[in-house]
Amino acid sequence: MKILVTGHDGYIGAVLVPLFRSRGHEIVGLDCELFGGCNFGPDESDDSVEVLKRDLRELRRGDIATFDAVVHLAALSNDPLGNLDAGLTHSINYEASLHLAELAKEAGCPRFLFSSSCSTYGAAGEAMLDEAAEFNPVTPYAVEKVRLEQALAGLADDDFSPVYLRNATAYGLSPKLRIDLVLNNLVGWATTTGKIKLLSDGSPWRPIVHAEDISRAFLAAAEAPREAVHDEAFNVGRTEHNYRVRDIAEIVAGAVPGAELEMAPEAGPDKRSYRVDFTKIETRLPGFEPQWDPRRSAERLHAAFRDVGLTAADMEGPSFIRLKRLEELIAAGRLGRDLRWRTA
Repeated sequence: MKILVTGHDGYIGAVLVPLFRSRGHEIVGLDCELFGGCNFGPDESDDSVEVLKRDLRELRRGDIATFDAVVHLAALSNDPLGNLDAGLTHSINYEASLHLAELAKEAGCPRFLFSSSCSTYGAAGEAMLDEAAEFNPVTPYAVEKVRLEQALAGLADDDFSPVYLRNATAYGLSPKLRIDLVLNNLVGWATTTGKIKLLSDGSPWRPIVHAEDISRAFLAAAEAPREAVHDEAFNVGRTEHNYRVRDIAEIVAGAVPGAELEMAPEAGPDKRSYRVDFTKIETRLPGFEPQWDPRRSAERLHAAFRDVGLTAADMEGPSFIRLKRLEELIAAGRLGRDLRWRTA
């Protein structure tokens, strides 16, 4: 298939694109390159991938005229970015994303794979939540994920199949590493300082899933028979990988020799807490075979961080924290507060 991947140069996209290409799919990337140069290790970008350097808000009709599927990853990608400006989150994560889907449908693209999130369940307590559970978003990021799922469902028909992949919290290595994700962050602090820093009281529930396994879910959804995925939501992860944040910290302690658990002075409860049931994707999405577990990934992250000489300054700098990268570009005058480039 010929597949458009938006956000192909992001944390998940940089893992997903090589996986799709290994299966023989032709990939065209679309990215505005806000995080260009934010590489973990040597830049190993594949110059053979065709790229549309385009802001999602500036898409034109001809941009997606010839695709068999769209994998839509591009977004203001987490709660801190979503909180930067709720209006921008709405404009990019909802309005521009819906416009992309409408253009795809108009162009005859039959399948639209949307990167949604388990954060749509929000403040949910102890109950195990399957795809029929009520939404309860508590951040602008999650609110717009809910709105877009609902709008995409309105576009579904015999010729256009939206699919909603509700990813658990991601972790793991990527050429476009993010250190603002819970497992990656805890391993980073443990490696660079010997301390495992908890910023909440550790009680919230989080399901977590490796970036490679998220990519495998998208690949399975792209290749599945239409009747298996048409207008369907899938929680992406494994049921046994629901953890309290303090449990994730214990996993990291076991993977990083000598690391000690430390509670930040301002640590308090986090109302974002949810446990998720992943039975549906395990039983109803052909070809989805997750391969990672948090302990093995924590060990691999620790080794990789040591190999590249990751420092405590890196942990707080713009290279691997998306919000700080945008703040740096804005302060330098390269990016407007509307997150549009001011310079080439």
